[in-house]
Amino acid sequence: MSLGLTVKHRRYVPHAHAHYGGDLVDGAYALGLFGDVATELCIRMAGDEGLFAAYSDVRFVAPVRAGDVLEVTGQVSRVGNRSRTIEFSCAVVCRARPERGASAAEVLDPPIVAVLATGTVVVP
Repeated sequence: MSLGLTVKHRRYVPHAHAHYGGDLVDGAYALGLFGDVATELCIRMAGDEGLFAAYSDVRFVAPVRAGDVLEVTGQVSRVGNRSRTIEFSCAVVCRARPERGASAAEVLDPPIVAVLATGTVVVP
């Protein structure tokens, strides 16, 4: 059964994705990463990429910045006949520290949760 199945991806956020002052990245960046995690979950559950049907909840709780390393997690929380509900989280696990040098960065312990969401995918 797929219930509880979890997938994690990590991604470095390049500076080319900063759109706002303070090297902020738009929230759609995290949503795109959620789509990637959902695709892998669908492949693992059904042998098909599936289709993302909807988000029922999205919360942007902390900023994502260029130079961050993100850990994006999706966990199946409900299994229907063709639909699956997935709980997503996007956490900043490393952050650039340009005030200390052009390439300075640090590991965040604990990570900062930046985005939480619940979404539904449909598989054949």
